[in-house]
Amino acid sequence: MPRVLGQGLLATAEGFVHADRQLPFHVLIYVLEGEIHVTEGGTDYTVAPGELLFLHSDLRHYGKKRIPRGTRWYYIHFELPAAPDTARQDGEAGMLLPKKLGGLGGGSIESELATFVESSRSREEHKRWYLNQQLFVLLSHIGQLSAHEEETPELPERIARYLSRRLYSPFVTKELEQVFFLSYKHMAAVFKKRFGETMHGYHQRLRMEEASRLLRETLLPVGEVSDKLGFSDQLYFSRCFRRYAGVSPSEYRKRIRDY
Repeated sequence: MPRVLGQGLLATAEGFVHADRQLPFHVLIYVLEGEIHVTEGGTDYTVAPGELLFLHSDLRHYGKKRIPRGTRWYYIHFELPAAPDTARQDGEAGMLLPKKLGGLGGGSIESELATFVESSRSREEHKRWYLNQQLFVLLSHIGQLSAHEEETPELPERIARYLSRRLYSPFVTKELEQVFFLSYKHMAAVFKKRFGETMHGYHQRLRMEEASRLLRETLLPVGEVSDKLGFSDQLYFSRCFRRYAGVSPSEYRKRIRDY
């Protein structure tokens, strides 16, 4: 049975770089908004909304890249009888957990985390008695998801939810494979079958919808809208927007104002 040492929901009012530390317990991180950047064991991890990451006890982890303002995440500090393994050997005991898992936004794991943190805050002592048990169930569900990541009726919807939370980042096929532990070819086929458009097309359309909203509702210059949505080239952003709206971003904004 795991033992809970600490838990909560955090939000950062200002950007910061993750602390350089080595803890005597494991850490579960689940991001609701923004991104967390952390390096452990020489590997750089970016944890986006709907993703979780386990940091191992007694391993140094630290930040290289700034965590943006407005990032919100759940965390749980805990101990296990055996370390959470990402690759169990034959006959090895202990709980099998993924290093990283994604596509969880709006799903049961997120709901269980919310319930867990809410229980930990309760003034009713009896609710806190069962935190270790709740964590065991939560970790078991995470392990089951990791072990059985395959096509399900929910997969296209989970991909869509993930993409909708990544409006401010470019479309990266390798990232999708790492998040969902599936080949891009497989995901592309089931997604197009369900939604009738490619994942990239779906993501691009959502980004252009967000761009049009920003142009209508804010005074951000076109260049800042482009940067905010993760485009490194403003000219490319303008071409994408023209394909979407039929006019340039500047002309779109002008027509809105004329109206």
